[in-house]
Amino acid sequence: MAEAAYSAAATTVDSRGLMIRGEQVWNLPNTLTLLRIAVVPVLLAMPFLLDEEGSSFLAWLYIAAAITDIVDGWLARRGQQVTEVGKLLDPLADKMLVATSLIMLVAVGRIETWAAWMVVVIVGRELAVTGLRSIASAGGQVMAASWHGKAKTLSQNVAIGALLFHYPTLGLPAHEVGLSLLAVATLLTMWSGYSYFASFFRDLMQQPS
Repeated sequence: MAEAAYSAAATTVDSRGLMIRGEQVWNLPNTLTLLRIAVVPVLLAMPFLLDEEGSSFLAWLYIAAAITDIVDGWLARRGQQVTEVGKLLDPLADKMLVATSLIMLVAVGRIETWAAWMVVVIVGRELAVTGLRSIASAGGQVMAASWHGKAKTLSQNVAIGALLFHYPTLGLPAHEVGLSLLAVATLLTMWSGYSYFASFFRDLMQQPS
C-alpha cells in the first residue's frame, strides 16, 4: 500500500503533461535536450555520409544541437523550469553528443591515428569530472563551471564542427582548422580537469574533521 501511494504521488499525468515528484518533465528545455540526444543515432550514419553534402549536413546538425545546449539552459533558468530530470539529461546529452562525434570521426579516419590520444583524453576527462561532480553533489558540494571549462566546451564544439565539415568551408581548410582546435580543446580539457579535481580536494581538506 505504501509503495503504491508513493508511486502515485511520485508520477502523475495531468493536463499540463508528465509530472514526476511535482515537476513538469515535458517542458521546452527538456524537449530541446531530448532532441539533442536524438542527433546521436544520426551521427552513427557518418560512414555513409562522407561526401561533401553529407559532411555539411552532419556538421550543421551538430552545430544546431550544440546551440540547443545554450538555449535550453537559458530557457530553464529564465522560465524557472529547472527540473531534476533536466539536470540528469542535459549533461548526459552533451557527453553522448561529443563522445559519439569524436569516436565516429576516428572510425572514418577524419581524426588520424596519431591524434586519437586527444579523443581518449577528452572522453576520459568527461567521465572523470562527471563522477567527481556526483561525489561532490552527494556531499553537498556544488562544483560550478569554470571559465576554462567553458572555453574547453567552445573550442571542442568548434573543432568537432570543423572536422565534420572536413572539406574546405567558407574559404577555410576545415579539417586542418578542426585538428588545430582539437589540440587546443585537449589542453583546455586537461587544465579544466585538473582545476576541478584540485578544487574538490582543496575544499575537502578544509572541511572540519
